[in-house]
Amino acid sequence: MPAQSDSTPIIREAQPSDVDTVFDLILALAEYERLRHRVRGTRELLEMALFGPRRHAEAVIAELDSAPVGFALFFHTFSTFVCRPGLWLEDLFVVPEQRRSGIGRALLAHVASVAVKRGCARLEWSVLSWNDPALSFYAALGAETMSDWRTLRLDGAALRALGG
Repeated sequence: MPAQSDSTPIIREAQPSDVDTVFDLILALAEYERLRHRVRGTRELLEMALFGPRRHAEAVIAELDSAPVGFALFFHTFSTFVCRPGLWLEDLFVVPEQRRSGIGRALLAHVASVAVKRGCARLEWSVLSWNDPALSFYAALGAETMSDWRTLRLDGAALRALGG
């Protein structure tokens, strides 16, 4: 059961002073996803990605009673089929004690509104196959599971080998 609060969550753009908060939420997400051992990023790298000379991503923070309770991190993509930009939602996370209280929906609605305002054709993301609560949540919002598609990745030695 979510913790009770008389406040409405506030969704706001992350600022440079929020890097520690966002990074801590990333670590909490990694723990939830059982992937903490895969986190290689640092607070400094996150700061450069979000606020450096070339911003590679954006983040928003959900706050309840002035305390951070979740975040979303996203960036632009492009669809050649529709010749329009899109947004990729890299992470959406709500602290366990605030789940099922509308904060996840508020975060996703905020990112969707950014996509609409920027003329994006779509908002996309991936979900771990075992995360049934998230899959059910997204399906209830009308999200389509792209079952014919598989996510592929090159990193580390394989990326360097191909990229020379």
